[in-house]
Amino acid sequence: MHSLQAEKRALFGKKVKSLRAKGIIPAELYGRDFPNEHLSVPAKDFVKVFKQVGESEVIILKIKGNEEKQSEMNVLINEVTHNSITDEVTHVDFYQVRMDEKIEAEVPIRFTGDSPAVKEKNGIVVRAMQAIEVEALPGDLPHEIEVNLSSLVDLGQSLYVRDIKPIAGVKFLVDPETVMVTVTEPAKEEEVPQGPQSVEEVKVEGAEKKAQKEGEKAEENPKKENPKKEKQSSQ
Repeated sequence: MHSLQAEKRALFGKKVKSLRAKGIIPAELYGRDFPNEHLSVPAKDFVKVFKQVGESEVIILKIKGNEEKQSEMNVLINEVTHNSITDEVTHVDFYQVRMDEKIEAEVPIRFTGDSPAVKEKNGIVVRAMQAIEVEALPGDLPHEIEVNLSSLVDLGQSLYVRDIKPIAGVKFLVDPETVMVTVTEPAKEEEVPQGPQSVEEVKVEGAEKKAQKEGEKAEENPKKENPKKEKQSSQ
Protein backbone atom coordinates (compact mmCIF):
# COMPACT_ATOMS: atom_id res chain seq x y z
CA MET A 1 0.00 0.00 0.00
CA HIS A 2 1.32 3.45 -0.92
CA SER A 3 1.96 6.03 1.80
CA LEU A 4 2.20 9.82 1.92
CA GLN A 5 3.68 12.12 4.55
CA ALA A 6 1.59 15.07 5.79
CA GLU A 7 1.83 17.73 8.48
CA LYS A 8 -0.74 19.70 10.44
CA ARG A 9 -1.31 23.14 8.98
CA ALA A 10 -1.68 26.45 10.83
CA LEU A 11 -1.98 28.77 7.79
CA PHE A 12 -5.38 29.47 6.21
CA GLY A 13 -7.04 31.67 3.59
CA LYS A 14 -4.74 33.82 1.47
CA LYS A 15 -1.76 32.86 3.63
CA VAL A 16 -1.62 29.41 2.02
CA LYS A 17 -0.06 31.06 -1.06
CA SER A 18 3.22 31.08 0.83
CA LEU A 19 2.94 27.28 1.19
CA ARG A 20 2.35 26.75 -2.51
CA ALA A 21 5.35 28.96 -3.28
CA LYS A 22 7.47 26.49 -1.27
CA GLY A 23 6.11 23.46 -3.13
CA ILE A 24 3.60 22.50 -0.45
CA ILE A 25 -0.10 21.77 -1.08
CA PRO A 26 -2.76 22.70 1.51
CA ALA A 27 -5.10 19.82 2.29
CA GLU A 28 -8.11 18.80 4.36
CA LEU A 29 -8.75 15.49 6.07
CA TYR A 30 -12.25 14.41 7.06
CA GLY A 31 -14.37 11.29 7.51
CA ARG A 32 -17.43 9.92 9.22
CA ASP A 33 -17.27 10.45 12.99
CA PHE A 34 -13.90 12.09 12.49
CA PRO A 35 -13.10 15.79 13.09
CA ASN A 36 -11.68 17.73 10.15
CA GLU A 37 -7.96 18.38 10.18
CA HIS A 38 -6.04 21.02 8.26
CA LEU A 39 -2.96 19.49 6.66
CA SER A 40 -0.24 20.14 4.12
CA VAL A 41 1.61 17.69 1.85
CA PRO A 42 4.73 18.04 -0.33
CA ALA A 43 3.57 18.70 -3.90
CA LYS A 44 6.22 16.51 -5.50
CA ASP A 45 5.39 13.50 -3.31
CA PHE A 46 1.64 13.92 -3.74
CA VAL A 47 1.76 14.11 -7.54
CA LYS A 48 3.85 10.94 -7.65
CA VAL A 49 1.43 8.98 -5.45
CA PHE A 50 -1.67 10.37 -7.17
CA LYS A 51 -0.45 9.18 -10.58
CA GLN A 52 -0.12 5.68 -9.18
CA VAL A 53 -3.33 5.32 -7.17
CA GLY A 54 -5.83 7.89 -8.45
CA GLU A 55 -8.98 8.42 -6.40
CA SER A 56 -10.01 4.78 -5.97
CA GLU A 57 -7.13 3.19 -4.07
CA VAL A 58 -6.50 3.43 -0.33
CA ILE A 59 -3.22 4.96 0.83
CA ILE A 60 -1.65 5.36 4.27
CA LEU A 61 -1.51 9.00 5.33
CA LYS A 62 1.22 9.59 7.90
CA ILE A 63 0.46 12.76 9.86
CA LYS A 64 3.17 14.51 11.82
CA GLY A 65 1.73 16.45 14.74
CA ASN A 66 2.95 19.48 16.67
CA GLU A 67 4.50 17.26 19.33
CA GLU A 68 6.54 15.38 16.71
CA LYS A 69 4.14 12.46 17.13
CA GLN A 70 2.99 10.67 14.01
CA SER A 71 -0.37 9.03 13.38
CA GLU A 72 -1.28 6.81 10.45
CA MET A 73 -4.67 6.32 8.88
CA ASN A 74 -6.20 4.78 5.77
CA VAL A 75 -7.54 7.41 3.37
CA LEU A 76 -8.77 7.95 -0.17
CA ILE A 77 -7.75 10.94 -2.25
CA ASN A 78 -11.26 12.34 -2.51
CA GLU A 79 -10.91 15.56 -4.48
CA VAL A 80 -8.04 17.35 -6.20
CA THR A 81 -8.22 21.01 -7.26
CA HIS A 82 -6.02 22.31 -10.08
CA ASN A 83 -4.98 25.79 -11.20
CA SER A 84 -7.00 26.49 -14.35
CA ILE A 85 -4.00 28.05 -16.10
CA THR A 86 -0.94 26.10 -14.94
CA ASP A 87 -2.78 22.83 -14.06
CA GLU A 88 -0.77 22.65 -10.85
CA VAL A 89 -2.46 21.02 -7.84
CA THR A 90 -3.66 23.76 -5.48
CA HIS A 91 -5.70 21.80 -2.90
CA VAL A 92 -6.42 18.21 -1.85
CA ASP A 93 -9.17 16.55 0.17
CA PHE A 94 -8.49 13.23 1.92
CA TYR A 95 -11.28 11.00 3.20
CA GLN A 96 -10.58 8.64 6.11
CA VAL A 97 -12.06 5.16 5.65
CA ARG A 98 -12.63 2.11 7.80
CA MET A 99 -11.31 -1.02 6.20
CA ASP A 100 -14.28 -3.07 7.50
CA GLU A 101 -16.93 -0.68 6.16
CA LYS A 102 -18.10 -0.56 2.54
CA ILE A 103 -17.87 2.74 0.69
CA GLU A 104 -18.97 4.12 -2.68
CA ALA A 105 -16.37 5.37 -5.12
CA GLU A 106 -15.80 6.08 -8.81
CA VAL A 107 -13.31 3.79 -10.53
CA PRO A 108 -11.80 4.80 -13.90
CA ILE A 109 -12.41 2.60 -16.96
CA ARG A 110 -9.45 1.64 -19.12
CA PHE A 111 -10.32 0.54 -22.66
CA THR A 112 -7.93 -2.03 -24.10
CA GLY A 113 -7.59 -4.09 -27.28
CA ASP A 114 -8.47 -3.24 -30.88
CA SER A 115 -11.93 -3.32 -32.39
CA PRO A 116 -12.19 -5.25 -35.71
CA ALA A 117 -14.94 -2.81 -36.74
CA VAL A 118 -12.38 -0.01 -36.56
CA LYS A 119 -9.65 -1.89 -38.42
CA GLU A 120 -11.77 -3.48 -41.13
CA LYS A 121 -14.72 -1.09 -41.51
CA ASN A 122 -13.19 2.28 -40.58
CA GLY A 123 -15.49 2.59 -37.57
CA ILE A 124 -15.03 5.26 -34.91
CA VAL A 125 -14.92 4.38 -31.20
CA VAL A 126 -17.16 6.65 -29.10
CA ARG A 127 -16.63 6.34 -25.33
CA ALA A 128 -19.75 7.16 -23.32
CA MET A 129 -18.20 6.46 -19.90
CA GLN A 130 -14.81 7.26 -18.41
CA ALA A 131 -15.49 5.94 -14.89
CA ILE A 132 -18.05 3.81 -13.07
CA GLU A 133 -19.48 4.09 -9.57
CA VAL A 134 -19.04 1.04 -7.38
CA GLU A 135 -19.52 -0.13 -3.79
CA ALA A 136 -16.89 -2.20 -2.00
CA LEU A 137 -14.71 -2.50 1.07
CA PRO A 138 -11.78 -0.05 0.76
CA GLY A 139 -9.34 -2.93 0.37
CA ASP A 140 -11.35 -4.41 -2.53
CA LEU A 141 -11.54 -1.24 -4.60
CA PRO A 142 -9.84 -1.82 -7.97
CA HIS A 143 -7.38 0.76 -9.27
CA GLU A 144 -9.18 0.67 -12.64
CA ILE A 145 -11.66 -1.49 -14.55
CA GLU A 146 -10.50 -2.96 -17.85
CA VAL A 147 -12.87 -3.15 -20.83
CA ASN A 148 -11.64 -4.98 -23.96
CA LEU A 149 -12.80 -3.63 -27.33
CA SER A 150 -11.90 -6.73 -29.36
CA SER A 151 -15.52 -8.00 -29.29
CA LEU A 152 -16.76 -4.97 -31.26
CA VAL A 153 -16.81 -6.50 -34.77
CA ASP A 154 -19.71 -4.59 -36.39
CA LEU A 155 -20.57 -0.93 -36.89
CA GLY A 156 -23.21 0.22 -34.41
CA GLN A 157 -22.22 -2.42 -31.86
CA SER A 158 -21.88 -1.38 -28.18
CA LEU A 159 -20.53 -2.66 -24.90
CA TYR A 160 -22.69 -2.27 -21.79
CA VAL A 161 -22.03 -2.26 -18.05
CA ARG A 162 -23.40 -5.81 -18.01
CA ASP A 163 -20.45 -6.85 -20.19
CA ILE A 164 -17.90 -6.11 -17.44
CA LYS A 165 -16.47 -9.26 -15.92
CA PRO A 166 -17.57 -9.67 -12.26
CA ILE A 167 -15.02 -8.48 -9.70
CA ALA A 168 -14.95 -10.17 -6.29
CA GLY A 169 -16.29 -7.91 -3.55
CA VAL A 170 -17.28 -5.13 -5.99
CA LYS A 171 -20.86 -4.09 -6.72
CA PHE A 172 -21.60 -1.84 -9.71
CA LEU A 173 -24.02 0.97 -8.88
CA VAL A 174 -24.86 1.75 -12.52
CA ASP A 175 -27.74 0.31 -14.58
CA PRO A 176 -26.42 -2.83 -16.36
CA GLU A 177 -27.96 -1.57 -19.63
CA THR A 178 -25.86 1.62 -19.60
CA VAL A 179 -23.70 1.93 -22.73
CA MET A 180 -19.98 2.28 -22.09
CA VAL A 181 -18.65 2.43 -25.65
CA THR A 182 -19.99 2.22 -29.23
CA VAL A 183 -18.46 1.85 -32.69
CA THR A 184 -20.13 4.26 -35.11
CA GLU A 185 -19.96 4.66 -38.89
CA PRO A 186 -17.30 7.00 -40.26
CA ALA A 187 -18.50 10.52 -41.01
CA LYS A 188 -19.40 11.10 -44.67
CA GLU A 189 -17.54 13.83 -46.49
CA GLU A 190 -19.72 16.45 -48.15
CA GLU A 191 -18.98 17.25 -51.80
CA VAL A 192 -18.06 20.90 -52.22
CA PRO A 193 -18.61 22.35 -55.73
CA GLN A 194 -15.37 23.61 -57.17
CA GLY A 195 -15.12 27.00 -58.91
CA PRO A 196 -12.61 28.13 -61.53
CA GLN A 197 -9.08 27.15 -60.62
CA SER A 198 -7.20 30.05 -62.25
CA VAL A 199 -7.43 33.74 -63.17
CA GLU A 200 -7.68 32.83 -66.89
CA GLU A 201 -10.69 30.61 -66.21
CA VAL A 202 -12.34 33.44 -64.27
CA LYS A 203 -11.82 35.84 -67.19
CA VAL A 204 -13.16 33.33 -69.75
CA GLU A 205 -16.19 32.58 -67.60
CA GLY A 206 -16.87 36.30 -67.18
CA ALA A 207 -16.58 36.94 -70.92
CA GLU A 208 -18.95 34.07 -71.74
CA LYS A 209 -21.57 35.39 -69.31
CA LYS A 210 -21.25 38.90 -70.72
CA ALA A 211 -21.72 37.66 -74.32
CA GLN A 212 -24.71 35.60 -73.25
CA LYS A 213 -26.36 38.61 -71.59
CA GLU A 214 -25.75 40.82 -74.66
CA GLY A 215 -27.29 38.16 -76.93
CA GLU A 216 -30.38 37.89 -74.73
CA LYS A 217 -30.71 41.68 -74.71
CA ALA A 218 -30.47 41.85 -78.50
CA GLU A 219 -33.26 39.28 -78.86
CA GLU A 220 -35.53 41.22 -76.53
CA ASN A 221 -34.83 44.60 -78.24
CA PRO A 222 -34.19 44.08 -82.02
CA LYS A 223 -32.60 47.02 -83.87
CA LYS A 224 -35.02 49.28 -85.86
CA GLU A 225 -34.10 50.04 -89.49
CA ASN A 226 -33.19 53.66 -90.33
CA PRO A 227 -36.24 55.15 -92.26
CA LYS A 228 -33.96 57.54 -94.22
CA LYS A 229 -31.97 54.60 -95.55
CA GLU A 230 -35.16 52.90 -96.74
CA LYS A 231 -36.21 56.03 -98.58
CA GLN A 232 -32.88 56.38 -100.36
CA SER A 233 -32.90 52.78 -101.49
CA SER A 234 -36.41 53.13 -102.95
CA GLN A 235 -35.30 56.03 -105.10
